[in-house]
Amino acid sequence: MVSKKKTRVVDDVVKNAPLKTKAYEQELRRLHVELVKLQQWVVAKGLKVCIVFEGRDGAGKGGAIKAITERVSPRVFRVVALPAPTDKEKSQLYFQRYVPHLPSAGEIVIFDRSWYNRAGVERVMGFCTEEQADKFLDGTPVMEKAMVDAGIILLKYWLEVTPKEQERRLRDRINDGRKIWKLSPMDIKSFNLWDEYTLARDAMFKATDTAWAPWFVARSEDKKRVRLNIISHLLSQIPYKEIHVDKVDLPKRKIGKVKPTKYPFRYIAERF
Repeated sequence: MVSKKKTRVVDDVVKNAPLKTKAYEQELRRLHVELVKLQQWVVAKGLKVCIVFEGRDGAGKGGAIKAITERVSPRVFRVVALPAPTDKEKSQLYFQRYVPHLPSAGEIVIFDRSWYNRAGVERVMGFCTEEQADKFLDGTPVMEKAMVDAGIILLKYWLEVTPKEQERRLRDRINDGRKIWKLSPMDIKSFNLWDEYTLARDAMFKATDTAWAPWFVARSEDKKRVRLNIISHLLSQIPYKEIHVDKVDLPKRKIGKVKPTKYPFRYIAERF
């Protein structure tokens, strides 16, 4: 478990002392084992789980999703990150393009951004009208109630980051060749719209934070801590038990009866 830690207050946000890599990796390993148990339980019981990740650019959504999925089966944990809607999709019922991606029995679907694009980026950047945004906020609780009534376990996470930390992360993307792909033209355009996004976020919470589909907010100043906190919370929201599986031993095998074929295999260069 993560040890007790000291805290300090910066910019009115409580910040924990930096979490050492070894402690993080030990706790993440433990949580990964629990996620595998959850996975087996979801498959065995035919549960349907839908997890929504939202937050400002650079809040850490992708890193949190990767931490959840890196040790489980992609056939059970399915990540959905839809591109901008096509002209055809724009003409459809707004929720229509999301419905095919909702979980079937035995699946955990994670939305890396979701239908809440309409409440955030579409509203702030003018991709929809105020009337369309308001209608979305009015209709979303009804849609999500239908999902829950159909047996879907719906969890919605908002990752909260400060302006200072967001700027640091975006600059890091600019200067790191491994991360530059994460920086989109939309990130640059929305950088000076912090207050507008705050207003949109608050309106979204007010309209869609319901008893059947509440929002859970995770402070994401520390990437390591927020990943552990989200996984821990996720596990606490879905009752599960470990499914006993008999230990398997590899059988003895006989090798050498078949003579290898002489073939000019194209081996890759061993540069390392």
